[in-house]
Amino acid sequence: MSAADEPVVDVLVPTCDRPAALAVTLGALAASSGPRLRIVVSDQSEAAPACEAPEVRAVLRYLRARGVDVTVSRHLPRRGMAEQRAFLLAQARAPWCLFLDDDVIVEPDLVARLHAAIVEQGCGFVGSAVHGLSYLGQWRPAQERIDFWEGPVRPEMVRPGMPAWARHHLHSAANLYHVQSRLRDGRTRLYRVAWIGGCVLFDTAKLRAAGGFDFWRQLPDAHCGEDVLAQLRVMERYGGCGILPSGAYHMELPTTVDRREVDAPYVLLGSEREAQAERDAGEGRGLRAMGEAGKGRR
Repeated sequence: MSAADEPVVDVLVPTCDRPAALAVTLGALAASSGPRLRIVVSDQSEAAPACEAPEVRAVLRYLRARGVDVTVSRHLPRRGMAEQRAFLLAQARAPWCLFLDDDVIVEPDLVARLHAAIVEQGCGFVGSAVHGLSYLGQWRPAQERIDFWEGPVRPEMVRPGMPAWARHHLHSAANLYHVQSRLRDGRTRLYRVAWIGGCVLFDTAKLRAAGGFDFWRQLPDAHCGEDVLAQLRVMERYGGCGILPSGAYHMELPTTVDRREVDAPYVLLGSEREAQAERDAGEGRGLRAMGEAGKGRR
């Protein structure tokens, strides 16, 4: 394969027992314009493999006929979403990787817009929050606050409990759709986020440098929030943002992650803070000891 034929973006799709939704997601990708894609599907369906369903097989044939490189892996046993995402990230070889959930529909130009934004900004990720169009009739003005980046996207630390954590409310229901509907000039804008679910384009090297999803070994199989934790770590080192208009739509299916007692950022970021506090305390003790030794020599 020549350099011109190498994929620019690897689209990483985790799936489990959703063949019809997966077919819709892949069908939308088939219409994608912009950079050359490679699609990697990791199937953790417990019953029949999702990728053997007739509707999925049909879309896979269509993608391959259009020259799209598609890889399908059967990845069992299930050891939690963090491990599933770590497995997908290990397959990535393109400079950028798009984590796309199997229940998201993307507009044809979305990948191109995400890619253009991340190249221009040089940040760790750019994401498209998914619209829930069944909520179009619900208006929640208190949740529609948006904070646009006026200059380059910069690193920032966001943690549960901080004021910036409340940004995630913008991505509930159809809030973001209402906001973008009021901005009718079609111009792409970048805005500050707490985190984004379902459709996030990462700089592959920066995601790996921030630890990727290797923390899966620190979590029980039943957990949630793994995507949030990875984004918070990347954002702290390299910056991250959301894009408007979004161009991603949620199918609003029941979650396949039904046990959510262990929420990764709440569990592991707490332990990171404690570890850092212990390191800081150790350094302080070392400096005090050096100071005491210096006094003894004077």
